[in-house]
Amino acid sequence: MQHEDAGGGPISPGPGNSTGNPPGPDASSAPIRQQVAERLFDEKNRIARRSRVREFVFGAMDGLLVPLGVVSGVAAGTGNVRAVIVAGLAEAFAGALSMAAGEYLSSEAETQVQQAEIAREQREIVEMPAVEREEVQQLFEHEGLTVDEAGAVSRILERHPESWINTMVEKELGLSREVSTSPFRNALIMGVSYIIAAAVPLAPYFFLPLVVAFGTSLILTTIALAVIGYVKGRLGVMAIWKSVLQVVVVGLASGAGGYVLGTIVPSLLERAGR
Repeated sequence: MQHEDAGGGPISPGPGNSTGNPPGPDASSAPIRQQVAERLFDEKNRIARRSRVREFVFGAMDGLLVPLGVVSGVAAGTGNVRAVIVAGLAEAFAGALSMAAGEYLSSEAETQVQQAEIAREQREIVEMPAVEREEVQQLFEHEGLTVDEAGAVSRILERHPESWINTMVEKELGLSREVSTSPFRNALIMGVSYIIAAAVPLAPYFFLPLVVAFGTSLILTTIALAVIGYVKGRLGVMAIWKSVLQVVVVGLASGAGGYVLGTIVPSLLERAGR
């Protein structure tokens, strides 16, 4: 039956099918679908890349701060360039190995815990489907869907096991079934970033007299800390100046602490007769 509008003309069913239903994908939407698909499935890779940058920044900050405190303290306490270099090298390599080992073990443990939780969720879907159906419905109700809408979503997901388990893992557990981290790679990034950064406060002592090397070490470390603060601010979407100031202040405080300990402890030991 064909209806007429106010002017007596026939009403077209619109850009859908002959029944007036919403239109499906057509040729005009193909470029948009392709663009969205390319960007959508690259988002997780982008986040993973940013995560690796964060690991590098974290390792570099430790690699700057700890050796700076050590070489400053040894320089103040001994006044011996050779002692500073030996202490700095020992700390740099020991610190890099420690950071890499800690990152590897913690990443591996985190991955194992997450995989165990995902396996438990998969078992529950097989063994208690009615309970899991109700959980899905309540999760979507909590996000604002009506009871009927959430029930419809739950029934649709039940017919698609992969989508069902993915939904439960992501919404209930807050995890992802895709393994986006590699414990070995994380450990390598952490260790390499630490050893590279540790060279900054230590390098001047190889080429300069102690007094000059001490000041140069502080200047180079301050510049490196400012760069790390800039990167940290960009990653954290925070004020760049605030991030730079925060990192530089913490770093210089670490160096000052090492220097103070290096001057106070030897004098205390001398008074104690040791």
